[in-house]
Amino acid sequence: MVPATPDQTLEILHLEDSPADHELAARALRRSGLRCHLQRVDTLSEFQRLTDTGRFDIILADYRLPGFTALDAWAHVAQKPHHPPFVLLSGAIGEPAAVDAMRLGVADYLLKDDIQRLPHVIARTLEVHEARNAREQAIAELATSQRRLAELAEHLQTSIEHERAAIAREIHDDIGGALTAVRFDVAWIGRHSTDPAMQEHATSAVDMLQHAIGASQRIMMNLRPPILEQGLVAAVQWLATGFERRTGITTRMQSSSETIDIPTDIQLVAYRTAQEALTNISKHAQPSKVDIELSDKEGVLTLEVADNGRGMDSTVRDKPKAFGLKGLQERARTVGGWLDISSRPGKGTSVILSVPLPSPSTSAPGDAQ
Repeated sequence: MVPATPDQTLEILHLEDSPADHELAARALRRSGLRCHLQRVDTLSEFQRLTDTGRFDIILADYRLPGFTALDAWAHVAQKPHHPPFVLLSGAIGEPAAVDAMRLGVADYLLKDDIQRLPHVIARTLEVHEARNAREQAIAELATSQRRLAELAEHLQTSIEHERAAIAREIHDDIGGALTAVRFDVAWIGRHSTDPAMQEHATSAVDMLQHAIGASQRIMMNLRPPILEQGLVAAVQWLATGFERRTGITTRMQSSSETIDIPTDIQLVAYRTAQEALTNISKHAQPSKVDIELSDKEGVLTLEVADNGRGMDSTVRDKPKAFGLKGLQERARTVGGWLDISSRPGKGTSVILSVPLPSPSTSAPGDAQ
């Protein structure tokens, strides 16, 4: 009945001013076969001292005692982070008062006239208390795990962006420069050659090199667009223009102002969100138009990318391998923001990024572009 191992003795503190009632409680527990140590206390000061210095598995308390009530004792216990369950055991408490006490956090109550049920009440209270502690521990462990995952996601995103920037610099400085130099040399050979076949091959090579130079520039821009240095509005407008040119889909971009000065990390998250949203649209949505809105009103950066395409149902978003959307949500969390995705089949999709902006007084110098 009572959740205690055979070799475990429960430590029970009994707040009771009547030795006779204390003995009735002890007798009921002995009859049940419960191994316990029942300690009586009848003053508030002694109760506070014992609960501050001792360890008890459960507390039983009469409701009315000389000069104080059980609620005074409970107020002292309730402030402790890992307090034992608290049960009212009284003959002078009505049901409304007992219900009010339970609303304050008291675990249960039992009338002294029903003292034979005390072992059952203790068993039930300890089971509920153990289950509650297990749930709280699981919640705390889950919160810790989520925090570590968020920290890992932030670290990975930062590492990815640093790596992208490094690769972009190498493409620009090494590959781009080498391709451009070779193109000039091949063009020179073509101009100075008198062999028509040589000239034809040189011209073809120049064209291929120009194509390679263009490809390297596009790759570099996708990795780390220099246009970000001109601010978020210009960068998102560049994305919209390029998307419309590549796909032929009408793309409209609106901003609350010509420039939006925000910290670099938030700017990069907003840019990557717009980039990923447009990539998903080109792959899956089949829309006829796309609307992009950017705002920094009321201290919140808001980016919305909406299309009128095929849309999607919730099962698509909840797929285990829907890493694109999950990645956007994790990106938003790294800067204290959140991502809302609204979509219905045949009604299009809207992706909204919201990020609270730091006040100017809290922004570090050089954070904003």
